[in-house]
Amino acid sequence: MFAKHPITTALIVAAGKGERAGGETPKQYAPLGGKALVAWCVDAFAAHKGIDAIYIVIGAGQEVLLAEALAGTLRERAVAGIIIGGAHRHDSVRAGLEAIAAAGGAQNVLIHDAARPHLSIEVINRLLGALETHEGAIPTLTCVDTLARPGEAPERLIGDVIDRAALVRVQTPQAFHFDAILSAHKQWNGDAPPTDDAQMARAAGYKIAMIEGDQALDKITHPADFARAEAMLASTRISRTGMGFDVHRLEAGEELWLCGVKVPHDKGLSGHSDADVALHALTDALLGTIAAGDIGAHFPPSDPQWRGAASHRFVEHARNLIIAKGGIIDHVDVTIICEAPKIGPHAKAMRAAIATMLQINPDQVSVKATTTERLGLTGRGEGIAAQAIASIRV
Repeated sequence: MFAKHPITTALIVAAGKGERAGGETPKQYAPLGGKALVAWCVDAFAAHKGIDAIYIVIGAGQEVLLAEALAGTLRERAVAGIIIGGAHRHDSVRAGLEAIAAAGGAQNVLIHDAARPHLSIEVINRLLGALETHEGAIPTLTCVDTLARPGEAPERLIGDVIDRAALVRVQTPQAFHFDAILSAHKQWNGDAPPTDDAQMARAAGYKIAMIEGDQALDKITHPADFARAEAMLASTRISRTGMGFDVHRLEAGEELWLCGVKVPHDKGLSGHSDADVALHALTDALLGTIAAGDIGAHFPPSDPQWRGAASHRFVEHARNLIIAKGGIIDHVDVTIICEAPKIGPHAKAMRAAIATMLQINPDQVSVKATTTERLGLTGRGEGIAAQAIASIRV
């Protein structure tokens, strides 16, 4: 996915403890819509063609949590480097910037908090556009609520009202020319720890542009923020269903692969790849959910590179396309149509194999079998057919 010499790099800051969000797990690894916050961020950057590499800064001892959050081909391949952060946010960011520099550097960098999972392509586009004429850019929102200073403790009395027209809310990702922000971090000598990178860039003399932010980018800080984010997901996602069907001829001397599992039998299926008829039907069902054509359009039989290929690659490709669109796979149902072999003894292994391919739980996968009462090509034992249905939210 990445250029040999990355031009624009994303740096995700995920080193905090997230104590205000509650729970034992740091919030950046907590699930939202079935996916960890940090995984949402990785998927957003990986889906953008203008991002050439992704680095993540984590806290010491968080390696296992990150590995679990990023489990899966797309996210694992998308991350170019993992760095251990420091005591404060600016320490972590500097560690990440120095790691990028050591790996060859970049022209631009987008620094993003993992606690802001709903990053849109439009915000990234606006930031990259601003970098063409500025040394840095940040997403901002106008303040619509009345703002006031709190009165002196212990009484909870309101103090002076602040002019909201003179204030904006600042979000991430914050985008910079790489050399500029690295220099700003090295020059920083402020008394208090900085709350963001734009503050440091301005102190170093760089001009930072403001672009339109996004309400969906609000930071998840407290337990109630998770409920708000879940509600937003539910209100903005549309359920889609796709269906697939395939059939392959049985021939002597071939291996029989069904749902990614090698099944003992006196015959196997014939086809250009490994001829896993069940996974081919499943691939078409997944592609159908996002109207992305069929398996032949993505993996044409005329292309020799797919000769003998393992069909799990086709399923994972379709899964990656769904993830890139921000989709969530809710459930898949595969029906294998044959007289023999018996599918029941292998169904559990098949469900587990598909769950691994799709990065979902086995209880979200159904595998079953039926016959055609000895009618037709499957009934005569000439071939095996399969049909599949996939349900997603996107």
